[in-house]
Amino acid sequence: MEDLLRCAVIGCGHLGVFHAQKYAALPGCELVAVVDIDHNKALQTASHYGGEALQDYSVLLGNIDAVSVVVPTNAHYQVASDFINSGVHVLVEKPMTTTIDEADQLIAQADRTNVILQVGHLERFNAALLGLELDNDSPQFIEAHRLSAFNPRSNDVNVVLDLMIHDIDIILDLVDSAIKRIDACGISVLTGDTDIANARIEFETGCVANVTASRVSTRTERKMRMFCHQSYISLDYQNHTLTQRKIGQGTQIDGIPEIETESSSYEDGDALLMEVTHFLECIRNKCEPLVTGRAGRRALETAIRITDMLNQQSQSNSK
Repeated sequence: MEDLLRCAVIGCGHLGVFHAQKYAALPGCELVAVVDIDHNKALQTASHYGGEALQDYSVLLGNIDAVSVVVPTNAHYQVASDFINSGVHVLVEKPMTTTIDEADQLIAQADRTNVILQVGHLERFNAALLGLELDNDSPQFIEAHRLSAFNPRSNDVNVVLDLMIHDIDIILDLVDSAIKRIDACGISVLTGDTDIANARIEFETGCVANVTASRVSTRTERKMRMFCHQSYISLDYQNHTLTQRKIGQGTQIDGIPEIETESSSYEDGDALLMEVTHFLECIRNKCEPLVTGRAGRRALETAIRITDMLNQQSQSNSK
């Protein structure tokens, strides 16, 4: 029988409640506590999923095995750092921190204490993305659109750090190349920060990614299209579909290669359950998570570069 992992969730907002739900449902796992500065939120979460309802997480330091950090972004570093330094494995929501220096410190702390540091880039566990196989046919052009209606819960960061960072993380993982150049533009619509943004990322390999994110759209869309040397790939995260068109062995008229089309539709799986399960498996097996601290840092660094460009443009336009 596998050892029981004692777990907790820090932050009982909309997403934190779902983290608590997953820990409570998983075998070999005990939800010891849920924590929120609003004690009523902690009490309500505990009443549904168990565990002690706390306002102060400090009593848990060194007394649990694993924790999900689901607090506002500006508190990610302090909470994650406290748990890492007490030897607790940490799953921290994206963006992992507010600055690169904070991200570097978390990574160094995790290395020193030999604990798992996983970053909550949930889209990596989307069934359609997990079904993607490039077969060494590296992308040459990528186009990503991530659009959503306005949600007041996500306004502690701009649209780049809120939505675009999902696609940035995936693209950086797929291309695996240094960035040569970034161009970006964006505007504020309903908040005091950027609500719609587009970034063109050029890599040293020659691959170009055109990424658009909006949190003030009238429809929801999460799609990515990839053009490779031998294939075209369309990925719909929202509907969990994957279409791949590849050059086949036969020929059409005038010697043009035939095109083989393969379409796959995946069940609407529970990506968060897969993410939390993966986190616990990495702890038990002492292996590297799918989204490491370094992967989270890489996505954060690119998102911050884009954000800085947008801020400079905004300041220039206001003069």
